[in-house]
Amino acid sequence: MKKDLTIAVVGAGIVGLCNALQLQQLGYQVTLFDPKGIGTQCSKGNAGHFATEQVFPLADRALLKKLPGMLFNKLSPLSIDWRYLLQALPWFARFCANMPTPRYKRHTQALKALNQAALDAYKRLLGNNFNAHIICKGSLLTFENYDLDAIKKIQHAYHSNGVKVELLDKPAIAALEPQISDKVRYALLFTEVGHTPDPLKLSMHIYKEFIHLGGQFVQQSVAEVAQHEHNASVINSLGKSKRFSKVIICAGAWSKQLCQQLGYKLPIEAERGYHNMLSNHALSRPVASADRQFIMTPMQAGLRLSGTVEFAGLHRPPFYARAASLLTHAQALLKKFNHIEQGEYWMGPRPSLPDSLPVIGQAPTHPNILFALGHQHLGLTQAAITSELIANLVANQPTVFDITPYSIARFQ
Repeated sequence: MKKDLTIAVVGAGIVGLCNALQLQQLGYQVTLFDPKGIGTQCSKGNAGHFATEQVFPLADRALLKKLPGMLFNKLSPLSIDWRYLLQALPWFARFCANMPTPRYKRHTQALKALNQAALDAYKRLLGNNFNAHIICKGSLLTFENYDLDAIKKIQHAYHSNGVKVELLDKPAIAALEPQISDKVRYALLFTEVGHTPDPLKLSMHIYKEFIHLGGQFVQQSVAEVAQHEHNASVINSLGKSKRFSKVIICAGAWSKQLCQQLGYKLPIEAERGYHNMLSNHALSRPVASADRQFIMTPMQAGLRLSGTVEFAGLHRPPFYARAASLLTHAQALLKKFNHIEQGEYWMGPRPSLPDSLPVIGQAPTHPNILFALGHQHLGLTQAAITSELIANLVANQPTVFDITPYSIARFQ
């Protein structure tokens, strides 16, 4: 009976791919739409870090006093294109409105629910192929200038929110990662964190499994999604329409227009991230810096430096000085890296909402349309568990945990 239900998934990033495979595995007939191909945006160039430890929203009051200095420091992790400032101001106003403690705590709980289930959901989705694509050696968060008491407070905050974490001193850090500089005095080891040595290869594996099971891919732009009495349709840029039992919008930073056409407000920003891909290997697990706010991830092709945030919209050309600056941080954190040449640069737009939570769930007034979008820095991490929640909704089953916090209704 399920094979009679047809489903369209709009967007072939990691979130869309996981949804497509999950539903195809369950016996639905799924068609995946994307104008540019498989995993070509953030799913290709992300840090490769399954960041299950990142349970804290980005909208943190502690950030306010740091913002002025960050905006005027060329090595800062944050940049705002002055030509885009007026357009970005409403998003930042909403972002600041989510900083008060009650909202911060509520959003932390919602992020925890997704992240705690994230890797197990990938194990179920990937089955015997999990270990071929995801390495579970944990990750490090390093500290150069923080005092020990401050680090212990950070450790306690993670621990009290269910994140398994260990405090390491210099000898313990050197035993795990000999290439880390002696400037690093302490580190936190997150023991239940993974990484992929090739994010695009993971996306392509999921895609091939989807096709093998009978899924279909249409390399085409979806200009509109429409609700009908018993089904929904996708309409391409030429005006041609095709009907499906359900449509799931997973278009990331490009989802705003589709949601607007349906009458939903979606305060989403293209939070542009950069990476610098070096050919050298230096680490065995992801290493992030609390002082410098960037991350280094070992991959099959070398060492990926990631972590900048730029607000400049979807359409401006990349400003690759952001990627180049990451090498300065890597040279400071790693031994024998003073003469490493710049690597290959990349930029991709993270789909970020001002409360740091994704939108997951059924459209409130469109019963045959569902949303799985806006996962900000955690799309790779949360894609598989998102696909399980969407599958629950498609099957009219209870979700494994309450998904009310992720409803698009919170913005209406």
